[in-house]
Amino acid sequence: MANQNEYDLELDEELELEEPKKYKVFLLNDDYSTMDFVIDVLLKIFRKSLEESEVIMLNIHNNGKEVCGVYTNEIAATKVAQVKTVAREKGFPLKAIMEEE
Repeated sequence: MANQNEYDLELDEELELEEPKKYKVFLLNDDYSTMDFVIDVLLKIFRKSLEESEVIMLNIHNNGKEVCGVYTNEIAATKVAQVKTVAREKGFPLKAIMEEE
């Protein structure tokens, strides 16, 4: 039988784990996407409540863009791609972008 010490691992240094970088996902205003469509995107892709979706949609309309969520790189990129896919399917030019926080 093997000695228990043979299987013990010794770590000379403590592992330092860093939090993954976070990215803000914005929706950008355009003159063609309907307010109802933007609200639908916020409800379905960003999982916002109806009240949150209405506030965010109005901020997009009035300010040109608004943060819809903050995510890790992979999730943020997926949200951006989902917005592009859904918008194209529905014939709207709605665009999402991501920026490092």
